[in-house]
Amino acid sequence: MVKEMLTLEAFEEASEKVKEVTLETKLVYSDHFSNLTGNKVYLKPENMQFTGAYKVRGAYYKTSTLTEEEKKKGVITASAGNHAQGVAYAAKCGGMKATIVMPTTTPLIKVNRTKNFGAEVVLYGDVYDEACEKAYELAAEHGYTFIHPFDDPAVATGQGTIAMEIIKELPLVDVILVPIGGGGLAAGVSTLAKLLNPKIKVIGVEPSGAACMKASLAEGKVVTLPGVNTIADGTAVKTPGSRIFPYIQENIDDIITVDDEELIVAFLDMVENHKMIVENSGLLTVAALKQLQASGKKVVSILSGGNMDVITMSSVVQQGLIFRNRIFTVSVLLPDKPGELQRVAGVIAAENGNVIKLEHNQFVTTNRKSAVELRITIEAFGTEHKEKIMHELEVTGYKPKSVRTLI
Repeated sequence: MVKEMLTLEAFEEASEKVKEVTLETKLVYSDHFSNLTGNKVYLKPENMQFTGAYKVRGAYYKTSTLTEEEKKKGVITASAGNHAQGVAYAAKCGGMKATIVMPTTTPLIKVNRTKNFGAEVVLYGDVYDEACEKAYELAAEHGYTFIHPFDDPAVATGQGTIAMEIIKELPLVDVILVPIGGGGLAAGVSTLAKLLNPKIKVIGVEPSGAACMKASLAEGKVVTLPGVNTIADGTAVKTPGSRIFPYIQENIDDIITVDDEELIVAFLDMVENHKMIVENSGLLTVAALKQLQASGKKVVSILSGGNMDVITMSSVVQQGLIFRNRIFTVSVLLPDKPGELQRVAGVIAAENGNVIKLEHNQFVTTNRKSAVELRITIEAFGTEHKEKIMHELEVTGYKPKSVRTLI
């Protein structure tokens, strides 16, 4: 496999170039994650970029390398997320026509955001692969330059400018955690970090349900997963980039995989401790902190983006509260007679539990006088508090059973 060079000169050029369109995302020291891990943890908040993600870096640098003729013809890409907005914004800043092919299933808010940056949006296909095929067809038909979301050395160079900023601000950084989807961000960050200081460890983080890079590194070649299943949609990639793969092989020190449940809990941690909205893919590096085999090190977690719709956000918060036992539902059986509900509520109140929902089922048995079911959703302080409430219900004779349910 031929390796196309990502040079220090190109990274330096890109670092100056992207300043024209990026906001300064200074490192945020995290007391919470530092105390939790025994390391000095810093966050690189790319979720605070104008487009909500780091993608504008690679898109803008790529467009800056085009010839005048290519710029006149315009650019095209396929994306349902952050790359779409990055290319649209980069093209607008460069005075170029941009066409973005998005799957027909793309949420309306993402379509409108992309249009608001001045791009023409073409809705085609049910999935990204179908949209991508259409984008290549349109590129060939109209002479547009296709900007790949990750498998392009110029795009990867633009993304790698994040490493330049990290090292300038924290010269003695020991570890950089970087999310991996197709590998463009990881290739750029790891290559530049190693060029500037070979001692820096760069660790990639993938969702367990879409660990295409880990599988490829194990095989020593790019492989395609049979399928992907993860809530981290921005990194739900089946096949990593073949052009950037050699950089990953050479410069990534290790890969950590993260389960979806860990991302949900990480979202809650970020909201409560840093008041930041970070999308699931951007949370990979936060969730990976617990698995990091290091102590007393200066660690930077790259938060790659923050574009999350409110419905998804609501669902993730709810699930996070359930996973943390801050919200739980318990089923108890009690005689169908006056005063029993008050008695149960008294037990919960005595333990400072807060009842937020009640469901009363009189038809759980044919003998209503024998028992009715009461499902109680309770707000608690955490696992220890939940167990205390359950214990008190048990000793009072209610035989409580935990019920897995949404609020």
